[in-house]
Order: sequence, then structure tokens, then C-alpha cells
Amino acid sequence: MRLLKLMAKPASLFGDLRGVALTRIALTGLLAAILIAALPGPAQAQGAVRSVHGDWQIRCDTPPGAQSEQCALIQSVVAEDRSNAGLTVIVLKTADQKSRLMRVVAPLGVLLPSGLGLKLDNQDVGRAGFVRCLPNGCVAEVVMDDKLLGQLRTAKTATFIIFETPEEGIGFPLSLNGLGEGYDKLP
Repeated sequence: MRLLKLMAKPASLFGDLRGVALTRIALTGLLAAILIAALPGPAQAQGAVRSVHGDWQIRCDTPPGAQSEQCALIQSVVAEDRSNAGLTVIVLKTADQKSRLMRVVAPLGVLLPSGLGLKLDNQDVGRAGFVRCLPNGCVAEVVMDDKLLGQLRTAKTATFIIFETPEEGIGFPLSLNGLGEGYDKLP
């Protein structure tokens, strides 16, 4: 994977996402299980791969305290020239089926106030704030509305942008091949 260096504009790249409310739905157990399964490194994968859809996997696990299995659509990328720089994107439906979430786990050391940027087919979509940092990375989370889900279904590539300084972003290209099909198969 080739990292893309991007210069940040002073204004928000993700104005459309800024208005999307962040949520703290009680899926922390699933997030932890998926993070262990999806992040690169020596951690053993947890959660069974249920199916593969293009460049995405559906992984399922029963988190501690949960009454039923929960599944998420995931993809991870690691920079070829920076082994410590990886990104994991997790798409899931809440247990009550009322919300759709996208969680992106960025490497530690990101500049938190700048948030996480998103471009779809080289068009700016918006920025999302980080909601928490865990031992293996910092998590940005958005509730996916119909507009964002539609954009993700029709775009070919996504570039998630993390910032190490306020002026310079690093782009992680991510394939959207199979995202729509995989999302439709999520229980």
C-alpha cells in the first residue's frame, strides 16, 4: 500500500460528517473483539470469518456479556513503508438494527483534535472526531446515514486521512470493492 501525503485545508474537509452525531452505543465488546481480530500485529485473531466480499470480511463473535453473536464488516490496511501505521475500518449494524456505524481505528500518535478525514474517489466528504483511544489505536466513529452509505456503495476508493501535524495529513487508500454486498449480508 502506498501512503498519500495530503495537505490539510484550514476548513473542515468533512463538513457533511461534522453534523452527523457521534454515538456511544453499547457495542464495546464487539469493538474490542474485532480490533483484536482485525489489527495487524502479533495479536491472535478472534472472531470467525463468516464470509468474504471483495476486499471486505464479515467477522462474527459473541462478546463477553452478550446474549447473541454480533457481526461486523471489516477491512485493514498496513502501510508498506511504515509497518507501525495501519488502519482498520469496521462497519456494523447496532443490535437493535436502528443504527449503522462506521468505526475507524487509526494508529496511536495521531493528532486527535484534527480528527479523521475521508475522501471518496478523491472528493472530500468530511471529518469525524476521535471518540477514544485504546492500547492498539484511536477510534473515530460516525453514524452512517443513507447519504454516506450510498456514497460508499458507489465510490471505488476511499482515502482515510490521519494527521500527524495540523498542516499535513497521511492518506490511507482503502478499496470499497465488496462493501455494498458485504453490508447487505450483515445480520
